[in-house]
Parts: sequence; C-alpha cells; structure tokens
Amino acid sequence: MGIDSEADRREASKKRAGAAGSEQGEEPENASGETASEKRHASREDERRFPHVPASDDDDDAVVVLDADSGASRSRENTAHAREGAIAADGGERTDAGTEGESCSPTTCTCGEKTPPDAESQTQPVATDGGDANAVSGSSSELRSDGAGVANVDEMGELGDLEFTEPAEDVSQDVYDDAPDTRVGIPEGVDLDTPEYSIRSRMNDIETPDEKTWFMELDEAVIDEGRCIQCGTCVAACPSDSIGVGDDGLPELVKMCTGCSMCWDFCPRGGMRYERQWKITGGEDNVKGAGDPITEFSAKVEDDWTDGAQDGGVVTGVLSTLLEEGEIDGALVATESEEEEWKAESYLATTTEELIENAGTVYNQTLALGNLDLEQWEHKLPDKDWDDLSLAIVGTPCEIEGIRALQDFEWDYQAQNEGIRAVDYTIALMCTKNFNYHSLMGEQLEEQRGISPSEIGKMDVLDGKMMVYDHDGEMIVEEDIENFHDAALKGCDECADFTGFCSDITVGSVGSSDDYSSVIIRTEQGMNAWELTEPKLDYHDLEDKSAVGKLQGWDKKKAFESLERPFDPDAPRFIDYTDHAENYGTALNPHDQGH
Repeated sequence: MGIDSEADRREASKKRAGAAGSEQGEEPENASGETASEKRHASREDERRFPHVPASDDDDDAVVVLDADSGASRSRENTAHAREGAIAADGGERTDAGTEGESCSPTTCTCGEKTPPDAESQTQPVATDGGDANAVSGSSSELRSDGAGVANVDEMGELGDLEFTEPAEDVSQDVYDDAPDTRVGIPEGVDLDTPEYSIRSRMNDIETPDEKTWFMELDEAVIDEGRCIQCGTCVAACPSDSIGVGDDGLPELVKMCTGCSMCWDFCPRGGMRYERQWKITGGEDNVKGAGDPITEFSAKVEDDWTDGAQDGGVVTGVLSTLLEEGEIDGALVATESEEEEWKAESYLATTTEELIENAGTVYNQTLALGNLDLEQWEHKLPDKDWDDLSLAIVGTPCEIEGIRALQDFEWDYQAQNEGIRAVDYTIALMCTKNFNYHSLMGEQLEEQRGISPSEIGKMDVLDGKMMVYDHDGEMIVEEDIENFHDAALKGCDECADFTGFCSDITVGSVGSSDDYSSVIIRTEQGMNAWELTEPKLDYHDLEDKSAVGKLQGWDKKKAFESLERPFDPDAPRFIDYTDHAENYGTALNPHDQGH
C-alpha cells in the first residue's frame, strides 16, 4: 500500500466531516459495506502509520535533507521528485516539478518523470545485508540521501532485522569511499590551504633535536634530583607562562610546554654557567677572590626602627631612600607568611612603612623571580605605566645571577616578563646556603630541638654558626651550621657565589662587628644608591676584608667538590642538556623513558 495522494486525503477529510455532522443513530454503510466509524478508524490507522508533511502554500517550509554523498545539506528540490513551488538552490522557484495537485511517493509517481515500480516490487523489503536494494526505488543509500525512505524500514513502516559489520581489529575501519583527508562541503570559490592528515604520521617520525630542551629535562635533572634552589628563574624565563609554583614550593608545569629551552638555559643549576655570568657582569676580576668591588664599608642606619632589622638595617635604609627619592616605584622583598610563621613569601613594598615592617632575614627561598609578574602586584601599582616602572629586588646570589642573565640576554620580553625589564637595582645577601622551610623549622628546630616557630624572634647565620633568638633577644640556639645540613637545599652545595658577584650592592654580616652590616658596592648603579643613602648612615671602611675573602674561598672549595661539571668562566654561558646529562648521569631523553 502506498501513501495516500493529496486528493485522497482531502476526500477522506470531507467524509469524516460529513459523518461527524450526522444525527446519532445507526451508522449507514457505504458502497463497500464499511460504516462511517470503520472508515474513520482506518483513516486514523493510516495517519499513524504514515506521518506526513502538511500541505503548505508557503515556500519557506521547503524541507532540507542531508546529502549523503557530499556531507552538505540541500533542499529536497535536488531529489528526483520535488513538490511544486519548492525553493530552488539558486534562490529561484522550481517550475518543473509537475502540475498542481500532483504528488510523488516512494512507490507512486504522478509527475511523469519516473515510472512507478510494479506491484510485486512494492512489497519487497529493503535489503539490509549490503546487497541489491533496488526493489524500492534504488539502493538503500539512495533512499537515505533523497529522503524517500530509510534503510531497514519497509513500505509499511516496520523495522526490519539489523545486521552489523564486525569492526576490523588493530586498525581504524575505513568508512569513507574517499581518502580521510578529503575536504567535503567546501563553498565554491573558497581555497582552504590546510595540511593533510598524513602530516601527522610524518611528524611522528621526526626525532627531537638534542639542542631542543623541555621542562621535562629540567624536572629530571634538577627538580627531581633535589638540586632546585628555588630561585624562580625558570618561571620568569618561560615566554608561554607555562611554569608555576607547586604546593611544595617547587616549579611545576601548569600548561603545555613548547620546548623553547629557556627554562633550562637560565637555571643556575641547569643550563646556565653561572661563573660565566660573573664575568659578563663584572669582567675578569669578578672571578677572583671576592670580586673587584668599587668600595666596601661597615655601616648601620641610625634610627629606632633598626631594632627589628638584620644587623645594621642597611638594606631597608637603601630601599627606603630609593623610594623617597623617586628612583624606584617598589622593591621586591621577603615577608613572613600570614599562615605559617617564619615561612618566606615575596612581597612588593611600595612605602617606607612596608619596608620597615618587613625588615629582617627569613632563611628560606621565595622563588623571587617567579613573582616578578606585574599583574600580581597591579593593585599596588595604581596608575603606573609599566614601561616606565622601576623596581629593586633583594635576593640571594643565585637569584641575582638569574635576573642578570635574563636582562643581559637579547630576547623578546612577553607581557609576564615586563617585571624583569623593570628591575633597575639589585641587592644580594651574602649566602653560603639556604634552607627548606619544612625541614629547618619543622624537623630541625621544632621536632629535634623542641623550639616552636612562634617562639623565635630572630635568626642569623654568622661565623659558621646557626643562631636563634627569642622575642626578648635571648639566644636559644647556637650550633655549627653543619648540624643543619640536612635541612639545606642540596643545590646550594654547588654554588661558589657567596658575595653575589652579579649584584649592584652586596650586604651581609661577615667582616663587621655586631649591629653593623658589611656593604660591598659593585657597580655605578650601586654607587648611586649608596650616595643617596649615605647621609642616614653611620659607616666606616670594612672592618675585616679578609673574613669575607676567606668565607668566599671556603664557599668556592665546597662548590668545586660538589660540581659534576667543569668550572669554566670562559666557556659559553649556556650548557647543552646533552653535556649536562653526560656529566651528571641523568636521562638523555626522559620522555622516551616514561618520565
């Protein structure tokens, strides 16, 4: 049985209307013996079995179907039969679809363009096994493409048996007649110049050049090996902002690594030959002894606030003067965490009050260079033009090595690196080693010595001793620094830079008496800061230059014993990962070893 023609449906509708308007009583039979009720029931059955698109005089309701051959949608006017008045593909109106009142179905043609199938073929089901399905107006694919029928559904609307093709094993099953990289549905006149899918397989065969280094290599050779000194240089160097700081205070990958190699190149324990940076910054004499400073002093600030400062309070005095004179807009210093006592965090001080409040030394790292992202401090720099911004930074010698290397190297500063360019003054703190916060405060002091961080008022490392004072100034710990070796950062053993050769000013306690700071002026920029601060200072020549030189020599000796690579100030600044791996025995290609 085929779908009723439009004329048949209109006639049935009239009969139903007439039957509905008759008086109640015995229903009359028609010529074939059917009652009106039976006729209505049959009509409803037909409607349920064969849902259809209502007739419409509005051309906007042209049915859109899927073109299975090209993947593009198209109007039903592209099929073998189209109703009169349908919208043509070119925006015009179809005029060749037959005459008014004529309509075609999958089994009935009234437009004269197609010979209807014979009666026998009308009852033949659609093939579901991939064989010949021409019994119903062509193959099953033709039925799907022209909207005249559905595969596995017979002319009565009944779903037939389904047969599935078993998927191929170990290979992708080809479900296309064309190659998978063939573009379909491209508008006429549009040329899409895109690589073919086959480029992926070719890229998979390309070996990564040895000189291209990823964060994975830095992680393998430095961080996982416990040699990270938490300077933050890798975070500052990353042009894609892919490196952040983990909960353990160590650098970690926070988004995809691009393999630019910069985190490796600028790491003072990885690819940066720090002794070469000494020479680049200060010349040949910077490698000998304690360097070749312009001048050296023992100094202290004469003010009441110095009671809470380290030694003579010179660092705070210099920074506050630079702020007052308009030389800088802020200084990146260390502050004590609000959550954990004596845990250091980076802080951008923009007033003298903030500097005084954060005076003193906290003996763990802050990843200072990782906190030079100016957006982090935007709330403290209102209405400041970042291109004209001037900052000072206080850090350990390794941190100053990192910032100097980044500033000396010609590379494209990205938005997150504007803070590197803004640093105009550097102050290095004399340092033989730094500590892991949890190991020093938790294990060494609290667990082993019963001293809670809340009891500590001041800490100092002087004359090879660790000194801890309470809030009343009473000493509660005085031990050889070697007793705290297990809490020290392992990477500090390889550092030969006790006095911060790359800084503008070096400040420490070695070489001066109590309440005085030892100050080494290394550059013209440092001299400018000193001259501005001089009126506030009580100072004289450095009391014991030999003490500084001896400790610098001891620090170098320890470093030479720990370094697995040659110490060579004349070699290139950057060490290839392959050379490092050869010296330190780390994996050459960790990504190939399931890192």
